Amino acid sequence: MKTDRQLKQLWIKFFEKEGFKRIPGYSIIPENDPTVLFTTAGMHPLVPYLLGEAHPYGDKIFDVQRCIRTNDIDEVGDDSHLTCFEMLGNWTLGECDKTKMIERSFEFLTSKEYLGIPKEKLAVSVFAGNEIAPRDDEAANAWKKCGIKEIYFLPAENNWWALGGGVGPCGPDTEMFYISDKEKCGDDCSPDCDCGRYLEIWNDVFMQYKVEKAGEKAVKLARPNIDTGMGLERTVAVLNGQKSVYDSGCLKRVIDFIGTKAEKKYDESEMVKRSYRIITDHLRSAVFVLGDERGVTPSNLGQGYVLRRFIRRSINCARNIGLDTKYFLDIADMYVDEYGQDYADIKENRQKVKEELEKEVAKFSKAIEDGHKEFEKVIAGIEKHKAFAQTRGESVPSVISGKAAFRLYDTFGFPLELTKELAKERGYSVDEKGFEEMFKEHQEKSRQATAGMFKGGLADTSAQSARLHTATHLLLAGLQKLFGKQVVQKGSNITPERLRFDFNLDHKMTAEEIKFVEDFVNEAISRKLEVKCEVMPYEKAKEEGAHGTFTNKYGEEVKVYSIGDVSKEICGGPHAQNTSELHHFKIVKEESSSSGIRRIKAILD
Repeated sequence: MKTDRQLKQLWIKFFEKEGFKRIPGYSIIPENDPTVLFTTAGMHPLVPYLLGEAHPYGDKIFDVQRCIRTNDIDEVGDDSHLTCFEMLGNWTLGECDKTKMIERSFEFLTSKEYLGIPKEKLAVSVFAGNEIAPRDDEAANAWKKCGIKEIYFLPAENNWWALGGGVGPCGPDTEMFYISDKEKCGDDCSPDCDCGRYLEIWNDVFMQYKVEKAGEKAVKLARPNIDTGMGLERTVAVLNGQKSVYDSGCLKRVIDFIGTKAEKKYDESEMVKRSYRIITDHLRSAVFVLGDERGVTPSNLGQGYVLRRFIRRSINCARNIGLDTKYFLDIADMYVDEYGQDYADIKENRQKVKEELEKEVAKFSKAIEDGHKEFEKVIAGIEKHKAFAQTRGESVPSVISGKAAFRLYDTFGFPLELTKELAKERGYSVDEKGFEEMFKEHQEKSRQATAGMFKGGLADTSAQSARLHTATHLLLAGLQKLFGKQVVQKGSNITPERLRFDFNLDHKMTAEEIKFVEDFVNEAISRKLEVKCEVMPYEKAKEEGAHGTFTNKYGEEVKVYSIGDVSKEICGGPHAQNTSELHHFKIVKEESSSSGIRRIKAILD
């Protein structure tokens, strides 16, 4: 039996042996990146280095990265889907030696010192080629030399990595699959089908091409890279011969704990099992987000909205299985005990995690009350319509529309089953088909929004974003000049249009204080200060007075950006080269973000 922790240690041992340097895992909340709500893959924070910037740790690096993906949130509860997971990744920057990477992959997977999977139990897929790039015979030949028999050439939708729109860096990948004991579903059975025979455990992306214009043939990338990713939980399940990711590790311990407290037992029905798993997954995600060093709390926007959804879905599932939500705090403690060993911010924020969980449970109880009132309004509206129809000799069915049922679900957190139950008590039925249509429409919009925000993994590195990033450094310097060094960054988000900056302050800023900060930043812009970047040891950066807010993420070597005599910060984001590029800074809004936290929105014009 392999545990999550054992797999992590094997990963570390192997890549250190191969001469790779371990980099610290990044926050689960992306810094100054509008393209995603959460860190969705290990490659995501490494965008600048994949695009050519030198990494402080060199060109051979690896990590263990906490991730959240919500595009498949409605699939959570099956055997393999999770919203929160840990990703094992490694990167070779500036070269693309496929044969060497495949040899490494084969050794890690099959060597008895590491995972010890018999090579007969492995299958791989490689790029079949198309009008953009040729078939990846180099990767296929490398696998043949390793002794792999089952090699499948699959199309671009399976084995080609590219940005949304197909323009920019791109390349083939090779995916590795564990062959389960299931029989082939037919003569064409391959990793491309969904029969369950082939279970993906690793993916090597060869970022060796670029496409200048959509539809054109790819050309060689001047500075290629290799990016790999292995999902920790899914791989552990495969190694242990387990059907589900919920059958081992901390997830299994939480499932077992719920089983001692809930009225309904885990295997009582598929609906009950799914509810157990959603609670287990979503509360882990909530702990990771609430415990993150960047301080997200439940809200109706962005990351806060997703966090709220995690908690409220857990509450609804707890109702399904007869679990008192007071046990959420025990589950949170179990996760903090486990993951606090690897992520210091989760351990440090234990109390905050539990307090915010308690507050959101209380708020949701209020929302359910409001939902009951809304339900009564829906019924009253139908009754009024029925009375009017009777005066005309017409009849109106006692049916709650799909649209009304979906609004109760989406706005007030009413699960469909609760609406149906209340409707039945009043002699009504619910248009379930209409509800499902509304739900699917909402789901598709969410998927499109997610795909639009993050397609292929490269963040916004435009010149305007770089200027706004530099402006945040000047903004923080201005706030510290006015209020003192105790003011620190609590969150940041940048789009091509504006910057959003959260900081600790115990009062609403006055018009005079806002003007002071604006003038401070614009004075720095007018001085045409050079923006310098240096790579230095973290301890030296601290000695030189460099400001760093999110200390848990820093490794031994850091980037320090200096803006004249105004600002000196540890940072990894893109920046302008001179403050004159910023033109003019204007604060457009100052408001509360949460208790003790203020938020500034500003633009450059």
